[in-house]
Amino acid sequence: MAYEKLTIGGAQQEILSWANHEFSIEEQSMLRNVSRLPCLFKHVALMPDAHLGKGSMVGSVVATKDAVIPATVGVDIGCGMMAVKTPFKSGILDGKLKQLRLQIEEAIPVGFNAYKESVDESSYWDGWEDFSKLHKGVHDRKAKAMKQLGTLGGGNHFIEVCLDTENFVWLMLHSGSRNIGKELAERHITTAKSLWRLSELPAPDLAYFIQGTPEFAAYWKDLKWAQTYAMKNREIMMARLLKVFNKMFNHRQPFKPELAVNCHHNYVALEQHYGEEVFVTRKGAINAAAGAYGIIPGSMGAKSFIVKGRGLAESFDSCSHGAGRRLSRGAAKRAFTKDDLARQTSGVECRKDVGVLDEIPGAYKSIEAVMRNQEDLVEIVAEIKQVVCVKG
Repeated sequence: MAYEKLTIGGAQQEILSWANHEFSIEEQSMLRNVSRLPCLFKHVALMPDAHLGKGSMVGSVVATKDAVIPATVGVDIGCGMMAVKTPFKSGILDGKLKQLRLQIEEAIPVGFNAYKESVDESSYWDGWEDFSKLHKGVHDRKAKAMKQLGTLGGGNHFIEVCLDTENFVWLMLHSGSRNIGKELAERHITTAKSLWRLSELPAPDLAYFIQGTPEFAAYWKDLKWAQTYAMKNREIMMARLLKVFNKMFNHRQPFKPELAVNCHHNYVALEQHYGEEVFVTRKGAINAAAGAYGIIPGSMGAKSFIVKGRGLAESFDSCSHGAGRRLSRGAAKRAFTKDDLARQTSGVECRKDVGVLDEIPGAYKSIEAVMRNQEDLVEIVAEIKQVVCVKG
């Protein structure tokens, strides 16, 4: 599917959409507000998985000139995916899926949990050298941040063991900057709102920092740190996941991954587009520059895709970050039962209790439909399906 230009009354800049669905009045209002931002560059790009967010749509790409909007980045700064292709076929997993899930849950804290003490991989991270330069409101959070580095988190974060169409085993995980990213984001969002009169903005959540100001510099520094923390968080978990895998299957020499991908999908990057340098905020979107590898996961009972970007200018070199929610968490809990969850995750070794009911596959859009809508944005490298799913 090629993009379509949305017609929304009162919009001041173009909105290009790869999302093949009707937008609600609330969604149209949100898009209209973003289109009215004086710092907006060119247009808003909506990915196929777009749905309501805070300030701006999840699944939106917003390019700005000389400004960054902290609420549009969101509170899980640097949230993203990591995947590794192993050289092993599915046969090694026979009869061991539950044991593998339990060992993963033992090696990597999930949910709101942290390690009792900082693990070596966290303690040795050189990013701690800059912690004292972060927003003063988080200086008492260092011990917690250290204990959470290398942990999964909750909600839609997950660790999976998957098989591709040739039966090769893949290891994949989804997580971000944990509580420290949220703490930093909330403080800077509050600061941004304090700089503006409400009448000066299309919506309060679109308060932004202007490049060249002390507030912009402080946010940019903290943003980059949180994005690096999130990347490191995934690296530590993947190293632990590989260790569990090697130990369980008696590989005396750690295998060399055939492919490893680590990408953000909630972040800001300074990039060149249309011949100009702009800040690109991908909120629920990944970099799909020509040749760039990315990961587009489905739900806990659906396929996921390893992709390469095509570098389409109109999308600001972007694509979707997943299937996107069809139902809110509350609506999913009201619409489905534990028996529904068991049916929809049949064949997957995972939790099947009401604690993860809000993550039921039926709460998400069809990942196949999402992929069809972005054939001009990415090419598929591998199609994978989970056999083990660990949720927070």
